[in-house]
Amino acid sequence: MTDSQRPAADIPPNSWEFETRPLIKPTGFREYDARWWFGHPGSDKAPELNLYGVQALGLGLGTLMHELGVAPHIVTGHDFRSYSLSVKQALEVGLMQSGVTVHDIGLALSPMAYFAQFDLDIPAVAMVTASHNSNGWTGVKMGVERPLTFGPDEMSRLKAIVLDGLGKARAGGGYVRADGVRERYIADLVGGFKAKRKLKVVAACGNGTAGAFAPQALEAMGVEVVALDCELDHTFPKYNPNPEDMKMLHVLAEAVREHKADVGLAFDGDGDRCGVVDNEGEEIFADKVGLMLARDLSAEHKGATFVVDVKSTGLYATDPVLKANGAKTDYFKTGHSYIKRRSHKLGALAGFEKSGHFFLQPPVGKGYDCGLTAARCVLAMLDNNPDSSMADLKRALPVSYGSPTMSPACADEVKYDVVERIIASFEDKKAKGETVAGRAIVDVNTVNGVRFTFADGAWGLIRASSNTPNLVVVVESLASKEDVSAIFAAIKQELAKYPEVGAFDQEI
Repeated sequence: MTDSQRPAADIPPNSWEFETRPLIKPTGFREYDARWWFGHPGSDKAPELNLYGVQALGLGLGTLMHELGVAPHIVTGHDFRSYSLSVKQALEVGLMQSGVTVHDIGLALSPMAYFAQFDLDIPAVAMVTASHNSNGWTGVKMGVERPLTFGPDEMSRLKAIVLDGLGKARAGGGYVRADGVRERYIADLVGGFKAKRKLKVVAACGNGTAGAFAPQALEAMGVEVVALDCELDHTFPKYNPNPEDMKMLHVLAEAVREHKADVGLAFDGDGDRCGVVDNEGEEIFADKVGLMLARDLSAEHKGATFVVDVKSTGLYATDPVLKANGAKTDYFKTGHSYIKRRSHKLGALAGFEKSGHFFLQPPVGKGYDCGLTAARCVLAMLDNNPDSSMADLKRALPVSYGSPTMSPACADEVKYDVVERIIASFEDKKAKGETVAGRAIVDVNTVNGVRFTFADGAWGLIRASSNTPNLVVVVESLASKEDVSAIFAAIKQELAKYPEVGAFDQEI
């Protein structure tokens, strides 16, 4: 590979070099996904990736597949953004250049791409999506061992192959357009389920890709659907399709109250996450939804194991219903790839992430994260409790008060170093007996950032985001909303010591 073909980390747009040389910013290779700012007309932020860079990524991915001894066939799909088809086709050119045959399923949800690995009996997947990121972002979710996606080891090797120009061209690549996968995916996730109760469901899709799937799938499950922002519009004119974004949840809550619906379901940009609003128009954070589903599933599957991420409520470990059903809970690193792999390794019945990823393992699901499969489980839970509303099921949980996921800005280049210093600060506070929000810290968990816990069970979490230039902050208290605010204020006071940390995307 010549120097002109080797990816560069920084090339000015609207230049000869931008049109002739691959651009790939190294920070786009994240812990388990690849994600870059691609840009869009009118954006004033310089691109971190160009189409030749995407082609180099495809060549590198195909080279890694050969290196790992994976059969040279891969499923490709793309989400609904103005540039995603172009990005996917550039990726496919690189994959074909590497000697891999691509099986293009077209416009898709990420779980549809994962399903296609089973449906078409193909080992690998490359789904072009920026998930819930704002317009202008792009990325790729990849895997070579269904139903799993890449972890840090695979991403590190891919990064080295691509950036060091080690991609190897081979003969034998090809292209197949695979039709009918969407219809088979919807039929598979519905799985013959028909709601016995008469249920009205508001489905919010934020004008993202899920709008082409959710209304049809939910109607096939036998419920009345009120479609909210399900028209495809890649400018996302009202709000980002992100079930953790309070703006999306508030719009959904208003629609649930207006239509007197039984439940509101919010789906993110690539359909692998699901958010829930109850029949009274109250948002239920996804970790609590997971706890409700764990209660329901463990009643039928006694002794089941559940995996949850460190952002999730501490109630999983203490819930009396789960204990009575013999259920076990394993807390692990945040990240869809981590929880998916951990659930697979432990043979867990399900994995839950506070961000709204639900990993339903056989016999409930196929092991990958699918927002519509999670929605089916929510409807089944309501069927299994015919005398209870969604709000009733929420009120039946032990009481705790949680914050939304909040993300202060912090550049990719420095965020992990900042978190290491924050970890050291909280470990020092614990060692010296210093108080935070008026209480001493009794435990510091550093499996993923720092989760500090007080004697009364309240806790706060600070970690680096795996996919965006942010930190992540979550708080839970068993006492009150005011206590949540007090712990959050203490965290903000700590973060103010670090000039690298910027403004929050949302606050309590």
